[in-house]
Amino acid sequence: AKLFGCTSEAFRDTTICSICAHLGPACLSLIVCEMSCECVNVSPDVHTEAVQAALAKHKERKMAVPMPSKRRSLVVQTSMDAYTPPEEDGGGGGGTSSSREGSISMEHWIGRAIHGTSSTTTTTSSTASSSSSSTRSGGSGAAAGRLADVLAQHVHISAHRHHHHHHHNKTGVPVSSRVSAKIQQLVNTLKRPKRPPLREFFVDDFEELLEVQQPDPNQPKAEGAQMVVMRGEQLGVVTNWPPSLEAALQRWGTISPKAPCLTTMDTNGKPLYVLTYGKLWSRSVKVAYNLLHKLGTKQEPLVRPGDRVALVFPNNDPAAFMTAFYGCLLAEVVPVPIEVPLTRKDAGSQQIGFLLGSCGVTVALTSDACHKGLPKSPTGEIPQFKGWPKVLWFVTESKHLSKPPRDWFPHIKDANQDNAYIEYKTCKDGSVLGVTVMRIAMLTHCQAITQSCSYTEAETIVNVLDFKKDVGLWHAVLTSVMNMMHVISIPYALMKVNPLSWIQKVCQYKAKVACVKSRDMHWALVAHRDQRDINLSSLRMLVVADGSNPWSISSCDAFLNVFQTKGLRPEVICPCASSPEALTVAIRRPLEEGTTPPGRGILSMQGLSHGVIRVDSEEKLSVLTLQDVGSVMPGGMMCVVKPEGVPQLCKTDEIGELCVCTVATGSSYYGLAGMTKNTFEVFPVSNSGVPVSEFPFTRTGLLGFIGPAGLIFVAGKMDGLMVVGGRRHNADDIVATALAVEPMKFVYRGRIAVFSITVLHDERIVVVAEQRPDSTEEDSFQWMSRVLQAIDSIHQVGVYCLALVPSNTLPKTPLGGIHLSETKQLFLEGALHPCNVLMCPHTCVTNLPKPRQKQPEIGPASVMVGNLVSGKRIAQASGRDLGQIEDNDQARKVCVRGGQLFLFLSEVLQWRAQTTPDHILYTLLNSRGTIASSLTCVQLHKRAEKIAAMLGERGHLQDGDHVALVYPPGIDLIVAFYGCLYAGCVPITVRPPHPQNIATTLPTVKMIVEVSRSVCVMTTQLISKLLRSKEACTAVDFRTWPPVMDTDDLPKKKPPLLYKPSNSDTLAYLDFSVSTTGMLAGVKMSHTATSAFCRSIKLQCELYPSREVAICLDPYCGLGFVLWCLCSVYSGHQSILIPPSELEVNPALWLSAVSQYKVRDTFCSYSVMELCTKGLGLQTDSLKSRGLDLSRVRTCVVVAEERPRIALTQSFSKLFKDLGLHPRAVSTSFGCRVNLAICLQGTSGPDPTTVYVDMRALRHDRVRLVERGSPHSLPLMESGKILPGVRIIIANPETKGPMGESHLGEIWVHSGHNASGYFTVYGDEALQSDHFNSRLSFGDTQTVWARTGYLGFLRRTELTDASGERHDALYVVGALEEAMELRGMRYHPIDIETSVIRTHKSITECAVFTWTNLLVVVVELDGSEQEALDLVPLVTNVVLEEHYLIVGVVVVVDIGVIPINSRGEKQRMHLRDGFLADQLDPIYVAYNM
Repeated sequence: AKLFGCTSEAFRDTTICSICAHLGPACLSLIVCEMSCECVNVSPDVHTEAVQAALAKHKERKMAVPMPSKRRSLVVQTSMDAYTPPEEDGGGGGGTSSSREGSISMEHWIGRAIHGTSSTTTTTSSTASSSSSSTRSGGSGAAAGRLADVLAQHVHISAHRHHHHHHHNKTGVPVSSRVSAKIQQLVNTLKRPKRPPLREFFVDDFEELLEVQQPDPNQPKAEGAQMVVMRGEQLGVVTNWPPSLEAALQRWGTISPKAPCLTTMDTNGKPLYVLTYGKLWSRSVKVAYNLLHKLGTKQEPLVRPGDRVALVFPNNDPAAFMTAFYGCLLAEVVPVPIEVPLTRKDAGSQQIGFLLGSCGVTVALTSDACHKGLPKSPTGEIPQFKGWPKVLWFVTESKHLSKPPRDWFPHIKDANQDNAYIEYKTCKDGSVLGVTVMRIAMLTHCQAITQSCSYTEAETIVNVLDFKKDVGLWHAVLTSVMNMMHVISIPYALMKVNPLSWIQKVCQYKAKVACVKSRDMHWALVAHRDQRDINLSSLRMLVVADGSNPWSISSCDAFLNVFQTKGLRPEVICPCASSPEALTVAIRRPLEEGTTPPGRGILSMQGLSHGVIRVDSEEKLSVLTLQDVGSVMPGGMMCVVKPEGVPQLCKTDEIGELCVCTVATGSSYYGLAGMTKNTFEVFPVSNSGVPVSEFPFTRTGLLGFIGPAGLIFVAGKMDGLMVVGGRRHNADDIVATALAVEPMKFVYRGRIAVFSITVLHDERIVVVAEQRPDSTEEDSFQWMSRVLQAIDSIHQVGVYCLALVPSNTLPKTPLGGIHLSETKQLFLEGALHPCNVLMCPHTCVTNLPKPRQKQPEIGPASVMVGNLVSGKRIAQASGRDLGQIEDNDQARKVCVRGGQLFLFLSEVLQWRAQTTPDHILYTLLNSRGTIASSLTCVQLHKRAEKIAAMLGERGHLQDGDHVALVYPPGIDLIVAFYGCLYAGCVPITVRPPHPQNIATTLPTVKMIVEVSRSVCVMTTQLISKLLRSKEACTAVDFRTWPPVMDTDDLPKKKPPLLYKPSNSDTLAYLDFSVSTTGMLAGVKMSHTATSAFCRSIKLQCELYPSREVAICLDPYCGLGFVLWCLCSVYSGHQSILIPPSELEVNPALWLSAVSQYKVRDTFCSYSVMELCTKGLGLQTDSLKSRGLDLSRVRTCVVVAEERPRIALTQSFSKLFKDLGLHPRAVSTSFGCRVNLAICLQGTSGPDPTTVYVDMRALRHDRVRLVERGSPHSLPLMESGKILPGVRIIIANPETKGPMGESHLGEIWVHSGHNASGYFTVYGDEALQSDHFNSRLSFGDTQTVWARTGYLGFLRRTELTDASGERHDALYVVGALEEAMELRGMRYHPIDIETSVIRTHKSITECAVFTWTNLLVVVVELDGSEQEALDLVPLVTNVVLEEHYLIVGVVVVVDIGVIPINSRGEKQRMHLRDGFLADQLDPIYVAYNM
């Protein structure tokens, strides 16, 4: 116990759990420990030692791994009372967790780190030498919360060896933030070079550089001679062997009717029932008669000879099963034994149903008790199970059956080629196949078993195995009857209560043979407490059914070790290898006393992974010890063929799939001719390609080799094979290694699933284990990181994902094992609900494309020449020319004064007030869709005059002063704006604070007021009161505001004189907006630009006084403000104003208004469109019945500053198509800070086009058009038509040279309505000149351009515009600031986010950003917090598969955490700041290794 560092209580379990591992030859050191009163020798498990040594090595590397962060509510401790141990397939539930003191559960580095914090000034040298005892100084509960900081400091120490103190933080990480410390730690972890540098690459058509694994020249290769086919001994047919099993049953049933055939046990271990051969015979005859004559009608019997019927019997009723099975054989009906379906949705039940359906099963035989226990519907009917055909349930108890007539006898033939029974087999992918076994094969198999095991008449055999299939069926139901043996059947339920029951029965009945699995031996060891009365000397053969499993050897050795003193002889243990297809492949014969013990193979794990047998290995840690399973079965031949491709014979030192040739195998997969041919009709060939035999071989599905003296060794199963990076690993071996790490403490033995999933063209290993309810987060995380290290050391393979799930939650097979394919399915669907996840994509994924090497920039001149030479256009385009378009509006003729066009909106308004005073310009709707207020030309003019008077009188404002307008969307805002123009002041529209969220929204208002240098604030009485309220004053002190004027009661008088600006280049207004990157930026709009802007929109949308336009936008900035406040005054059309906030009350408001007012043009934002799509999705029929009609809409424009959201616009179009909306009507616009509207789909001109580009080329800034639906294609929609008077060119953001059409570049714009510069307090001149006054470095170097900061490209389409020219379309790809440089390539967040949102139904929103070269993915979870951890692997997988990127951190948050601005755009930088400052309160944060 001291050696293992635990209490002797715990030791009982810990040493014995070494049974999980591969035992090597070094079993010399004996540990003698006191167990109750007797000394027992237990050899320490070499594998466990190997694992401990491997972990010790890792410890020296001093590597810290950041622990995931979890919200409190997720860390629920299950109380121990409420807990029941799971039904484990391979281990005892009881393992007292060893006390923390002195146990090496705590990783050394944690100990050291905590030690370091307790005495801060410790120098590194002493820290390094501090022993694991420092764990105690930290206490076992060593503050999980502090852990992260501690770890961060620890990483910090290793990074700066020469510093003496922990205080210095030179990594540039804000120390206060736990999150950033963890990320820094993750970065440090990843800095270690993990794998050798990448080798050669192959280039495929996509110039894609996925690394292909080149074979290592030093890897071991097979060098032996070609193997020869091994033959078993002759099958010596004994004279009294029966011609068929039915004949045997008839013989024993008539000559020895009293001989016991089967004794069944109850759960107390008392004999429940003895079935004699006489009873078995008479009852089977009865079942046969009833099957053939009592189902259906005389003319139309339901079951005919050769039909298949299902046998559904529980594991505690072998007698009923045997009767039914032999009844079927006598009736010449083919039984299909299956498990009892407990619920309608059992793991794998659907596939079983598929098997029954494909076998044409219509009748299911079952016992009375089982029939009563099946789930029933309220009417008492047994419901149809999921995926099952309709079956008739037939109870086989004698009392329910009719007696056969005296003259009726079953027809007993010699064994022939007819099918005897079908055994089901579950494949790796979860599908269920039926293996058919012919009558002659069944009989020959029984004869071969009898000869191998030297069975004799009336021997007693104890069976613990499932008697419905495999070894249990062959020995305890078939061969036993052939030899008139007596079977003692131990049900699984009894084993759970008393694991020693089978040993007690061997003693009680002096049984000669016992059939067990290694888990039964393990359980007996765990439960064994020196029972005095045990004597196993009667056993001549202990058949270990899973003896071919690599880790059964340790169970066999440990069992022998303990029970040798109880009369168990070493030669009695007989491991056996079997498979559903080949039946018994091999079984070790019971040896005569005194002969040499069987062989052991100690193989190098490294060699095995290359499929080669290497006996000794320099690396003593990673070896696999195998025991032989005897020689070839009597009457059979065996060879070993390559697992993939042509079945070519292996060399003698090569691992391959075992194939057998004998009568005694399955003959087909029922109904699957192709698969049958590949498995049951294999003709192995030699090197020269010559078949080795004229007879077909059957593949066993077992991997192994034939060793010296013809002994067969099995190293794994084909189903458990995982090929990672060209090397083969066996799932069972990995399970063994995981179990050797502190086995009994954190997880359950036998409750570990290992499988592989394919991600990015290679298999990746996933380990899922059930965690004990009493283990802490820290413990589990430690265990997980140690398992990763152990597997890495011993198998030299990385684990992609390690997940722990709560106890009892993995899907079970009927006998309590793990249902592997179902577990894998749940994992891939994100329905496993783990409580801990550790992903290691950084260490596993070594075949990523080569990072892009940035070429030295080619000069702009060369690019231009290159484009000209290759015949590519330089990417430039323009809207119609403003000068040439005749503006035939009345306003033009009137507004011309001395040949000068009106440039001032204030003058246009005065002119409209005189000429059309009663023409309505604005109508505001409330949430009920009724008119809240409206405004005619003259009303607007008069109210604006009053405001101007008030500004002069009360505010004493000079012309040119800045005024902040804080109004809700509505008429007051418009009036105040024109009032400012009349008074010569510069208005700034500001969104009012949200009354429910003052603390966060009010500071933004204050900031805009300050930055814009506003001298006063105009607002409504309501908002003015709000600013003075107590709550508001805690956020912003009211005394710090400039004077606040409310405009609800205006003075009666007019201003003496309306202001007219002297210069048209003076400021008209300031436009403030928060960009997607979270920057508050104000731009200056001059009178000229404002006027040009309105004119451009008027021409593009053909606006004039008789038109009506519906606007559902926020009126505070950009195009939204211009449409809401300015355009109606300029063009004279009526604007129907719909505040977007009203849609939250009534989502149908906007569309109803459009329909009611017969509007032809409408403008909205993405948030409005999303609200309609989500809120009205199910109401289209009721809206239609209310007469909602959208057929008159010719343009519905989404106002945006981002890449068009094509999925949203398409789903909106599809959804409202039924209401008459023309899909071509929906389009988007594009504007930005330097120019508020560059593109806008007008009324004339071609429809917006969509192109598909190759996403991978886009990462290299190249535009490659592909067909719709081709892999990696990304749909991009044109952002509307370029406005009149606007010119666009695509420029290289670095060299400022013009780009060709096939490249992605920055969109530069030249137009009369460009903003004239940023308005900031800081006066950042360089930025100003760069953004607003840029010139090309080559070509046309005279024109002054404004840089939009957005990447995009131009394409000349096949369409023609109004002037007959070919139409140029602009496609916006994304903001330059938000694009992420990763692996030398440019990624746009939206593309990764789209992939992530698609991956699981519970992800409602996603945002990504980078931090220190790590990709951080934040997802909003719409579901229970238990689903949070499911998302981590799915997110990691999809980003790897579709974007070739490794996610560094996955953050799962609540709905609504990702900040969205008023235009519905994500504010990723705000989110990033919040994450790093630890303000998100995430549900879970996973740091991928």
